[in-house]
Amino acid sequence: MNLILLEPDDLLAGGCRARLNGRRMRHVRDVHRAGEADELRVGLVNGEMGRATIVRLEDDVLELDVHLDEPPPPPLPVTVLLALPRPKILKRVLQGLTAMGVKSIYLMSSWRVEKSYWQSPVLQPEALRAQLLLGLEQGRDTQLPRVELRRLFKPFVEDEVPEIIGMSLPLVAHPEATRECPRALAQPATVAIGPEGGFIQYEIDLLTSHGFEAVSLGPRRLRVEQAMAALLGRLY
Repeated sequence: MNLILLEPDDLLAGGCRARLNGRRMRHVRDVHRAGEADELRVGLVNGEMGRATIVRLEDDVLELDVHLDEPPPPPLPVTVLLALPRPKILKRVLQGLTAMGVKSIYLMSSWRVEKSYWQSPVLQPEALRAQLLLGLEQGRDTQLPRVELRRLFKPFVEDEVPEIIGMSLPLVAHPEATRECPRALAQPATVAIGPEGGFIQYEIDLLTSHGFEAVSLGPRRLRVEQAMAALLGRLY
């Protein structure tokens, strides 16, 4: 945990003191091995970051004097359209995207996405939020991404994607593409990542007919979380 995230409900009257228990308290005690008068990096969810001093640490409660005066890091200028992966993979991908600074994520269907994935408890709002918070803690950020679910591929691409693209550069990762993925972009991008095995040709054709360019990350076949990290690392 590189940042102790505070929820608004953690703040006591006046907002200069916070009280924590549960996972965050145990992390401070058992991992940071911190004690009274020690200082920690903290941030308020969807707010500023700063420092906090431990004023009370007992078996079931942690109290902090909080000073928030730093903005969170700038977001990555990219929107991610991601074919819904297996629930176990989805957790890692959401944490990774959030840690890298992505603020707009669309989870969508595709031909190779198992219908059962859409029934996963991971897609419940509180479960999604829990993964995003873990990503914020890792990346030292406070601004929660927006995650949207789209179960129908064709209507989503035809009706919503053109507006989502806006003035950004639309790219779809495709193992069979002949164009190499661009590097070090100086503009926003909208990137589409398929499931394990990639998008089928019909889906690639539909995406390219709506402005996307198919790009390759090289000759190696990567897992979803590897492809996502490699793609964003090259672009920004």
